[in-house]
Amino acid sequence: MSLTFRPCVVIPCYNHGAMMASVIARLKPSGLPCYIVDDGSDFATRQVLTALAAAHENVTLLRLAKNAGKGEAVIHGLRAAAAGGFTHAVQVDADGQHAIEDIAGLLALAKQHPQALISGQPIYDDSIPRSRLYGRWITHVWVWIETLSLTLKDSMCGFRVYPVAPTLRLASRVTLGKRMDFDTEVMVRLYWQGNTSYFLPTHVTYPADGLSHFDALKDNLRISLMHTRLFFGMLPRLPSLLMRHRRKHWAQQDEVSGLLGMRMMLAVWRLCGRRAFSALLYPVVAGYWLTAHTARRASNLWLERVRTTLVERGQPVPGKLTSYRHFLRFADAMSDKIASWRGELHMGRDVHFAPGAEAALGRDEPQGKLLLASHLGDVEACRALAQLEGGKVINALVFNENARRFKQIMQEVAPQAGLNLIPVTHIGPDTAMLLKEKLDRGEWVAIVGDRIAVNPQRGGEWRVNWSPFMGHPAPFPQGPFILAAALRCPVLLIFALREADKTLRIHCEPFANPLPMPRTAREAALQQAIDRYAARLEHYALLSPLDWFNFFDFWQLPDAQDKE
Repeated sequence: MSLTFRPCVVIPCYNHGAMMASVIARLKPSGLPCYIVDDGSDFATRQVLTALAAAHENVTLLRLAKNAGKGEAVIHGLRAAAAGGFTHAVQVDADGQHAIEDIAGLLALAKQHPQALISGQPIYDDSIPRSRLYGRWITHVWVWIETLSLTLKDSMCGFRVYPVAPTLRLASRVTLGKRMDFDTEVMVRLYWQGNTSYFLPTHVTYPADGLSHFDALKDNLRISLMHTRLFFGMLPRLPSLLMRHRRKHWAQQDEVSGLLGMRMMLAVWRLCGRRAFSALLYPVVAGYWLTAHTARRASNLWLERVRTTLVERGQPVPGKLTSYRHFLRFADAMSDKIASWRGELHMGRDVHFAPGAEAALGRDEPQGKLLLASHLGDVEACRALAQLEGGKVINALVFNENARRFKQIMQEVAPQAGLNLIPVTHIGPDTAMLLKEKLDRGEWVAIVGDRIAVNPQRGGEWRVNWSPFMGHPAPFPQGPFILAAALRCPVLLIFALREADKTLRIHCEPFANPLPMPRTAREAALQQAIDRYAARLEHYALLSPLDWFNFFDFWQLPDAQDKE
C-alpha cells in the first residue's frame, strides 16, 4: 500500500474470547496491523486476548476499564489507528459472522474513494433470525428517509472500512450512539457531513453457537430514539440533501426524483400501507418543491401556458393550478403505479374507462397493437391493469436506464407483474424487428411520443419535428412515428388521467390502422402524424393539467436548456 493509504483492522470485542483466535487466524493472510479493543470483557476473554496479542506481533490490545458499548470501542480503536498513522480502519465484528476474505475488495473500494465509508452489503443465509431481518428492513426505510437517498443500501453491517480522519472529526462534533445504534448513526451522519458510502456484497452467517449482545427491549428502544434524532436532524438539512441531485438532461434524471423514493415507497407501503405513505409525501414533496428550482420553473411555465390556452378558448381555468400541487400529483401518480402492480387498483372501483375507450382498446382482439402514450397521466397504471386483469403482455419501449432499476425494484414487490421493459437509446432496425416479433405473437407494444432520445443523431442534429403545442412550437421525436409506420399495425392513443372528480379514467382512441407513411411523401406524412398527436396530447392535457409529468422546458431542445 502507498503511504497515502495505510489501512489497519479494528475489532471491538466484548466476551467473544471463544471466537477471537479464529478471527485473527482468518485475518492473517491480509497482513494488516490489528487493534483489538477489549470493551470491558470478563476474565476468561481478557486472558484469551492477552495471549493472542502476545502471540501475534501485528496485534495491539487496547482495554476499556468497563463495558462502554460497541460505538465507544470503535472510536477508541480509530483514535489509536490515527495515532499510529493509519488512514483507514477495517471494522470487523468479533463474533466471526463476517466473510473476512472480502477485506481485499473493501480496501480496493476504499482506495478508489478515500473519503467514503465502505461497507459490506450482507448476503444472508438461512441462519439469520427472521426478527433481525425484518428489523433491518425497518432501519433501511428510516435511513432512506433520513438521507433522502437510496445510496445507503445497508447501514447495520459491522463489516466496513472507516476513513479515519473524517470519522474522528465527526465524533468530535457530535455524540454518536455507543451501542447497537452506532453503526447506523455514524453512517447517516457521515453522509450528512459529505462522506457518502459505497457497498460490496458479502456473505454474513449467524453462527449456531454465536453470542449475541442484542437486548430486544433496550436496543430496540435505543434504535427508535436514534431514528427520532436523525429524522429531526434531517429536517433542517432537507434543502442541502435535495440539492445533491445535480441538474441533468431528463434521460439521466431519476424521473424528477420519482425513483428517489421508489424503494423507500415500497418498504413503507409494506409496513404501513398506502395511507401512511401518502401522508409522508407532503413534507418530502414540499422539500423537493422548495429546492428543485429548474423543475419548479418548468412546472410554472407549463401551468401558465395552460392558463393562457384555456383563456384564449373561453374555457374555465381550474383554481388549483399551482406548482406544489403539480409536484404532489406526480408523487400520487407514482403511488398509483405501485398500487397497480401490487394488484391494489381495480377496474370499476378505482379506475374507469372513459366513454368509448374500452371498445377502442379491444382487449379481446388477438391482433398485436402499438399503444402511443406520453408522460401525461398514469400510463403505467394502464399497462399494469391490462396486463394483470386482461392477461395481455404489454412491452414498454423506454429511453433511459431508470427502466432497469424500476424493473428490478418492481420485481421485488410484485414478481407476478411480469414487467416487459425494453430500454433503448435510439430506435433502429433491430428494435423494429424485435417489436414486430412481439406484435406477431399478439402482444402489445407501448411507446411514448413526447420525449426525444438521449443523444442527437444525424451528425449532432436532433431527430425531431416541430409542432404547435399550447400555442408554441415544441419538438417531438420522429422515432416513435416512423416505428409505428414500419410495424404496420393498429396504433392507439392511450392516457390515464386523474380528472377533476378524482377518478382515474382511461382514455383510448384509434390513431391509425396502420399509420401511412409513403416514401414519396414521407416528410409530409410524418409531420401530419406528429401534428395530430400533438393536438390530441394538448386536448387531453387540458382535461387534467396537473397530470403533465414533463418537468423540463418542453418547448426547447435539451442542448438549448443546458445553455441556460
